[in-house]
Amino acid sequence: MRTTGWLLFLLAAAAQNAAAQGYPVRPVRLVAPYPAGGPVDAIARIIVPHLALGQNVVVENRSGAGGSVGADVVAKSAPDGYTMLIGNTGPMTVNPVLRQDLGYDPKKDFAPVTWLTSSQMVLAVHPSLPARSVKELVALARARPGAIHYGSAGVGNLTHLGMELLQSMAQVKLNHIPYKGVAPAYIDLISGEIAVMFGNVSGLLAHVQAGRLRAIAVTSSKPSPVLPKLPRVLDVYPGFDLVTWMGIFFPAGTPEAIRARLHGEFVKALKVPDVRDKIVGLGNDIISGSGTDLGAMVDRELKLYAKIIKSAGIRPQ
Repeated sequence: MRTTGWLLFLLAAAAQNAAAQGYPVRPVRLVAPYPAGGPVDAIARIIVPHLALGQNVVVENRSGAGGSVGADVVAKSAPDGYTMLIGNTGPMTVNPVLRQDLGYDPKKDFAPVTWLTSSQMVLAVHPSLPARSVKELVALARARPGAIHYGSAGVGNLTHLGMELLQSMAQVKLNHIPYKGVAPAYIDLISGEIAVMFGNVSGLLAHVQAGRLRAIAVTSSKPSPVLPKLPRVLDVYPGFDLVTWMGIFFPAGTPEAIRARLHGEFVKALKVPDVRDKIVGLGNDIISGSGTDLGAMVDRELKLYAKIIKSAGIRPQ
């Protein structure tokens, strides 16, 4: 029995290597699980022209359920190297602990390939709110419990979880106004309908630079590449470290040789000066991390967001 099992393993490995040697023989699709024009789609389209595979790589937008529709498509695709996901926090580490109907497991159903980028969120306020620092915001919230409105892109979105973490650490209470997506939340933040919000650097940068919003802190341990003088939330509340990220995933079972080739291609593309300038210009840090690094990030965040969701009493949907 042992000999038979070993023989089957060798035959399977040989078949995988043979498939990888001729790969690819047709176009490869990169599923972006959000609408065209958004941050994830933008990064995908910046990188894809620089992948030298000898075949086209086609970006396919499959949006819905906070990125989980596209992730599910990839999870259920054949593990042959012809379908991959540019995934991020939502479908890979937040939705799995928030939703009960995903149909996929982020750890069992995917093979992480390359950690592409990392990006801070910004804590921004409407200029009418007299807060120019995290300490001043917390003091206002403490003096007016529940009276300051903050927005999010929806219940369980990172813009929501970030504020829940801050409220927990600061022991204050703000009033949550969830929106159906980040765009309408930004509109109301700019108009003053809500007073404060965590948002992605790329989405808020132009409004901060134009004076329509005031940025008071970034959410990560690193300074922002586009707002380098902005203080960090963790300067006031040590341990506060939230980032958004993007990475490449194949369906579980994709041959290692194919994963290694694609990892090399993505790393080379991220070194192209024009690619780097565009990605950094959108407020991102270039990571170029391994599949192991990306998998470790997924593990860490699954635990982190499960803790925040439980602490805030957010019910799985």
